[in-house]
Amino acid sequence: MTWFIQAIYFLTAVAFIYALKQMSHPRTARKGVVYAGIAMAVAVLATFLWPGMQNLGLMVVALVLGGAVAWWAAKVVAMTDMPQMVAIYNGMGGGAAGTIAAVELLKGELSPAFAALAVLGGLIGAVSFSGSLVAFAKLQGLMRERPITFPGQQTFNLVWLAVTVILGIVLIFKPAVSLIVLFFLLALAFGVLMTLPIGGADMPVVISLYNAFTGLAVGFEGIALIQPALMVAGTVVGAAGTLLTQLMAKAMNRSLANVLFGAFGAVEEEGPVEGEMKEIGLEDAAALMAYAGKVIIVPGYGMAVAQAQHKIKELMDELEKRGVEVKFAIHPVAGRMPGHMNVLLAEAGVPYDKLFDLDEINPEFETADVALVIGANDVVNPAARREGSPLYGMPILDVDKAKNVIVVKRGRGKGFAGIENELFYRPNTRMLFGDAKDVVTKLVQAIKQY
Repeated sequence: MTWFIQAIYFLTAVAFIYALKQMSHPRTARKGVVYAGIAMAVAVLATFLWPGMQNLGLMVVALVLGGAVAWWAAKVVAMTDMPQMVAIYNGMGGGAAGTIAAVELLKGELSPAFAALAVLGGLIGAVSFSGSLVAFAKLQGLMRERPITFPGQQTFNLVWLAVTVILGIVLIFKPAVSLIVLFFLLALAFGVLMTLPIGGADMPVVISLYNAFTGLAVGFEGIALIQPALMVAGTVVGAAGTLLTQLMAKAMNRSLANVLFGAFGAVEEEGPVEGEMKEIGLEDAAALMAYAGKVIIVPGYGMAVAQAQHKIKELMDELEKRGVEVKFAIHPVAGRMPGHMNVLLAEAGVPYDKLFDLDEINPEFETADVALVIGANDVVNPAARREGSPLYGMPILDVDKAKNVIVVKRGRGKGFAGIENELFYRPNTRMLFGDAKDVVTKLVQAIKQY
């Protein structure tokens, strides 16, 4: 029976890897999620057959309760709140890994080598759990989004981590109950301290990083328990999360250290911007787009907040009826998590072949009659090309090179980075203030008159 179960674990591991490959492209991502879900269900059922497995009744209760909560969440959580949901799920995975480590350490039956893996997995899992909860709170608006800092913060955090690690080393050889409790309390607190100085602009990277942490924690626990399914699943998630973290940091042209310790956006940039904001009326904006040859739509987090993706799909349809070429420009870090804009637009029915990433779309802005920016800010700020700006070097969408730029924005506030957007003051830019969903709805109605 043991060999049979191990064979099932091997097949599910292959399925996980194949599913991850399918998730690498929007067209096959849904299929990949289904494959991964089926593989996980098979692995869980196989675990029930493990010789000597106990507490089967409690396992069933846990699966039913967890499945019910997950089903309910999947039904009621809006697509615009997916970043918060991903953050909390990352945290749950890390918390589960940390709990397994705590139980194994309390048993006191592990050899020093395996105890070291349990301590490492417990540390990473606890940090992922509490850090993800802080990320969730920031994304949900339960606490301040901008970095929370204090003098000597980095030194304080480093000392805190050092004390936690030293205590973990002691636990490897002397797993006393009081020390185990203190170790996990310190680890949980460090996760909070680590996440407080990270602002909303860096949340896509943070979510990816904690995803990697959760995978690593699960992988280490799998090795400590000699469970191949946990080893493979944890390693795959950890590797994928690590790669995604690197890609997201690269998309902002910043190091991971700068994201974690730079407190980006804590202090707003001072100084006026040359030029002035000029507004445009709804009728003029509608006419400009209705008679355009090419319109490039640039969505951002403001679109997500207003839940305007379905109205934007209607806008695309109306423009295409008039022979206007419509494309979407997607920046890698637009929104609150990797692929946030892609998910929302796909949910609204925008075809995948209409979505273009930064490198693909940037050369086309010069030939666009209108670039319509909806709720995007830092990712279209030309200040990123200017030395001395905190954004300097960050790859941006070259929206300012379009013949006409229309920016739909709720107010005159700055982006997550706290930096004034120079695009709004350019001669070819016009501002259309208001709620994105309401504005786009009115634009669609106005275009229908042409």
